[in-house]
Amino acid sequence: MKTSSQLNKEERDTVISYESSESHYLLLTPGPLTTSSQVRQAMMLDWCTWDEDYKALTEGIRNDLISLAKTSPSLYTSVLMQGSGTFAVESVIGSVMPPEGKLLIGANGAYGERMVEIAATLRIDHIAMVESHVTPLSPARLDRYLMEHPDITHVAFVHGETTSGMLNPLEELCRVAKQHQCTLIVDAMSTFGGIPIDVEALDIDFVVSSSNKCLQGVPGFGYVIAKRSAIEQTNGWARSLSLNLYDQWNTMEKTQGKWRYTSPTHTVHALSTAMKELQEEGGIEARYQRYKNNHRVLVEGMKALGFMPVLPPELQGPIITSFHYPIGEAGTAFDFALFYEGMKKEGFVIYPGKLTDADTFRVGTIGHVFPDDMHRFIHAVKQVMKQQQGSECVLSD
Repeated sequence: MKTSSQLNKEERDTVISYESSESHYLLLTPGPLTTSSQVRQAMMLDWCTWDEDYKALTEGIRNDLISLAKTSPSLYTSVLMQGSGTFAVESVIGSVMPPEGKLLIGANGAYGERMVEIAATLRIDHIAMVESHVTPLSPARLDRYLMEHPDITHVAFVHGETTSGMLNPLEELCRVAKQHQCTLIVDAMSTFGGIPIDVEALDIDFVVSSSNKCLQGVPGFGYVIAKRSAIEQTNGWARSLSLNLYDQWNTMEKTQGKWRYTSPTHTVHALSTAMKELQEEGGIEARYQRYKNNHRVLVEGMKALGFMPVLPPELQGPIITSFHYPIGEAGTAFDFALFYEGMKKEGFVIYPGKLTDADTFRVGTIGHVFPDDMHRFIHAVKQVMKQQQGSECVLSD
């Protein structure tokens, strides 16, 4: 990547414009999220998909993913897939299910439900183990389902369900699935890179995530970390041309980094830079600690202002937190649209709620944000609430 002194005037002006917009607002969302200026700068130049340096960049990302997953390259591999995280999830579900296979999907939020929708659209034989959006997936219930349905060959579930902010019990669910000799698919979209996951120790067959989540890149592609023995047997099973996971992987393996179809070159360079930043930060464990500190500052500050989290601490992950609407002292209703616009003017963008049975909104604590940013956020909440409905807030019924 060029240094600032190597850029021409037009490119330098672009850098300046990026830097001047550095603080136009922070994205406190589960992704896309706030990125560093270095990550954004990595997207300023154009690249050729056939270039050997670019292919080497792709291979570097693939190798780094295997390392981050705590897996051996002799047992595990990785493959990148164009599109959003959902594209990557669909590529796995649509490519690794054999024609005679049966899939169990644990669903306690919108993203587990989306996997059910994918399976139904692709006409894959499946059953759904459904819980409420505020109830964790139950390993005991999974065990009963697998005993009652011995024809189930694959199990899929979401690790960090950003509908509520919940962390499902990863180790316990994996253990049960493996006791029943099921192929295991874990959607770690919002957790991989931000929460330590020992993929090999858990014997997970397919882990799915995206460039614009905890690795702190930008949208454009997802990735799959796969057990070699699992992906090698899927040749011919794909239900899509573009989302054929085996063919994408096989092409990257044979060509050392060539994508089958046009790849998101700028996004790839951004993620390469972001992954270097992850290592400079101290790896996943150090990032996990920062995210936990962000979350601690957020929850303590919001509680002090009368905003109560939906989930108890033992179920809550450090990725995104759902809060109940408060009401004013005089019983005035909380207007999220006004609150959102007020917070945006203060420099913060948050997420509306996704729960179906409660009035909530969500605040993310991942990305290139730090505890000081969360302190500033709490101060901004206080100012906006003073402007809109007074400084005293209590929990909504």
